[in-house]
Amino acid sequence: MKWSGLINLIKFLLGFALAIALLGLGGVVAARYLVTKLTAPPPRPAFANDKPLTNKAATVSKPAGNTQSSQVSSTASAPVLEPGAYQARVVQPIGLILRDGPGRDSNQIGGIEFNSRVVVLEESSDKQWQRVRLENSDRAGWVKAGNTERSN
Repeated sequence: MKWSGLINLIKFLLGFALAIALLGLGGVVAARYLVTKLTAPPPRPAFANDKPLTNKAATVSKPAGNTQSSQVSSTASAPVLEPGAYQARVVQPIGLILRDGPGRDSNQIGGIEFNSRVVVLEESSDKQWQRVRLENSDRAGWVKAGNTERSN
């Protein structure tokens, strides 16, 4: 009789420990699942004024067999720059403020992201500001000199 009571107590304790272990394991699994779901970044929002991304490599077609025409098409695709202008890219990690005139007092008309390609059109007389145009755009303005790097 004594042994049956001891066996029942061991069964109870073993079942209780197993239930606690299963609840703990289920809690850990649920917490990890929720953490991975809640820490994923949301999808990038699309706005009405966003330009659709295009694959430039897919739009350029080269004729097969004729090397002269392929050379002509590659030189024809090179942008034509104004005299004294050169291509550059933005090297300031936080990007640049585009202004309507050379100086901190000028109005901000936009911004240029890091690593964006621009065409430097001219420099101010004190060499502190550069007038730039965004590549493949008519948008132009002034940025602080020293934040672009010549690329050609």
